[in-house]
Amino acid sequence: MMQNYRMTIQYDGTRYQGWQRQTSTGNTIQGKLEEILSKMCDKKVEIDGAGRTDAGVHSRGQTASFMIDTDKTPEEIRDYINRYLPEDIAVTRLTVAGNRFHARLNATGKHYRYRIRTSPLQDVFERRYVYHLGQTLDVDAMRKGAELLSGTHDFKAFTSNHRIKKSTVRSIRIEIKETPEELILEYTGDGFLYHMVRILTGTLVEIGQGERKPEEIPDIISSKERSRAGMLVPAQGLCLEEVWYE
Repeated sequence: MMQNYRMTIQYDGTRYQGWQRQTSTGNTIQGKLEEILSKMCDKKVEIDGAGRTDAGVHSRGQTASFMIDTDKTPEEIRDYINRYLPEDIAVTRLTVAGNRFHARLNATGKHYRYRIRTSPLQDVFERRYVYHLGQTLDVDAMRKGAELLSGTHDFKAFTSNHRIKKSTVRSIRIEIKETPEELILEYTGDGFLYHMVRILTGTLVEIGQGERKPEEIPDIISSKERSRAGMLVPAQGLCLEEVWYE
């Protein structure tokens, strides 16, 4: 009998072309997982992820769902998948889900973290997981910008998808934490557009560098023009920490 399953996946995205399967390459997280499940079930299996992380982006809490017919227990399915996955991808949790559960459609919120190394000295062991900027930033100005970006807005200016037809209104909150060597930007919200977190971060970095003022944020939002927002920061500083469901 077909049964619906939910799983949580960790991955270091450095070597991969993002989450989403692609016809041009098998080197995606979704592609690797589907290949193993299809082998286990001896038939094609498709999984649905909560979101499509970009090439080079990491995850501690990506969630996916899939339906299969198997005699294996959830623990046996999890262990089978992990046995064949490369060492930079792992299924950390796998459970039976209700038949109506869908990892993307039922998600109510997400938490992303972006790390910026401000120390001029690079940490070679962390280089895959931080954006090494190597300069101090005006954190107070960045926090003012983050406050103006937090809330419910039309974030069309903060996506690289120029042809998007669906609503670009999202509700988010941005919190900035500071350590002696890096800034950690915590993003929580009901959803995020393509490249949105990386463009928001780039905009805040430019505020921190004094290249733009926090007071510009409302005009950038109302313009709905990508060219008015900041740069797209590198992928390696970004990690999908958690996906929330009711």
